[in-house]
Amino acid sequence: MKTLYLDVFSGISGDMFVGAMLDLGVDFKQLQDELKKLRLEEFHIHAARGQKASIHGTKFDVHLEDDHHHDHDDDHHDHDHDHDEHEHEHHHHGHGHQHHAHAHKHHHHDEHEHEHEHGRNYSQIRELIAKSALSDWVKQKSIAVFHRIAVAEGKIHGKPPEQVHFHEVGAVDSIVDIVGACVCLELLGKPSIQSARVVEGTGWIDCAHGRFPVPAPATLEILSARGVPVQQCEEPHELVTPTGAALLAEFAEKFGPMAGLVPTRIGYGLGTRDNKTRPNVLRAVLCETVSQTHDWEIDTVAVLQTNLDDINAEILGRVMKSALKQGALDVFYTPIQMKKNRPGVLLSVMCSESDADKFTELILRETSAFGVRRYISERRKLQREFKTVNTPHGQVAIKIGKLDGQIIQSAPEFESCELLAEQTGLPLKTIYEAAYVASRIHQ
Repeated sequence: MKTLYLDVFSGISGDMFVGAMLDLGVDFKQLQDELKKLRLEEFHIHAARGQKASIHGTKFDVHLEDDHHHDHDDDHHDHDHDHDEHEHEHHHHGHGHQHHAHAHKHHHHDEHEHEHEHGRNYSQIRELIAKSALSDWVKQKSIAVFHRIAVAEGKIHGKPPEQVHFHEVGAVDSIVDIVGACVCLELLGKPSIQSARVVEGTGWIDCAHGRFPVPAPATLEILSARGVPVQQCEEPHELVTPTGAALLAEFAEKFGPMAGLVPTRIGYGLGTRDNKTRPNVLRAVLCETVSQTHDWEIDTVAVLQTNLDDINAEILGRVMKSALKQGALDVFYTPIQMKKNRPGVLLSVMCSESDADKFTELILRETSAFGVRRYISERRKLQREFKTVNTPHGQVAIKIGKLDGQIIQSAPEFESCELLAEQTGLPLKTIYEAAYVASRIHQ
């Protein structure tokens, strides 16, 4: 099975994504032929090999036929002028992927005229794509990406998605970027997609309504709606554009380090700006997924730990109760020998990665800890089922664990046994033993 891993260590935009796909081997002529099915006003696409910080890759651009001021040489100019950026929907600009900005940069006094000339609302874009001769899959995915942007913009401006009027996102070049990205994925065979954790820059961008801190409002809304974790780095520019965020939100199945993937091809999509701290490239890695020897479930959890030698045991009991009530997966104590010959306790809290900060705060507030260690642990789990079995005393729930279709674990659910014991007046031990015998029949 093919998996596409997007290494977004330096952000992502629509044109960088398409450039990376071409660098992976997507046929330029096929992409060109598919994009003609949009039947947009005259444009042509351009792809050229280049480099950023000695990293060779492919730079992708869209040119309008009437853009007399835009030639291929512009692809290598450094448009690192944040005060010239306009409107947060001009997302490619702040990232340095400003091939969409070239015509506007030459004519600042025509800036708003161009926006209205090239802008479309979400309904118009959806209709344009739906009426095209593109494949059903490309239509569906392209509209889905635009919908994510429309929902984000609508939330920011207090409008329904249908009424959102795009400017740069509605221009020909941005439509080509998004539809082109979906075409490329289809030409690659529709691989499953994973992404590294999203890295964004810092600083400010100029929007239609003033200066905003990075991430741009639309970018943040799109990632937030999907629940994508974001971390910022020291690069003083926007790295993730709304288009790039929407592509990640729509296609990436999970975010994190590579796991169980064998790289087969590597491509680099180039941006325009020369970044200060990292190459302005999107690395795309086409991989083969290592086949599992078993059908167990795989996930990752956060494990939080701290050593304690000066806390009342009753307080620790409250911490365990509180953490489990708030959704911790497990809480346990381990006796340890600490410095100065003091017996102590290792407090461990296991939780989802997204809850790690919440439970770190709980430990720091509720215990005597001055610090909490954290690591991410990968788990293998049996396929689980829950069934109700009959016993001489009534029905009880049991849990069954399967591996490769074979039952290898079964056990009574304690709470179910406890409830039946209360209802019948029988000893809990009697109910549990009967439930155990019944569970073994299913193994």
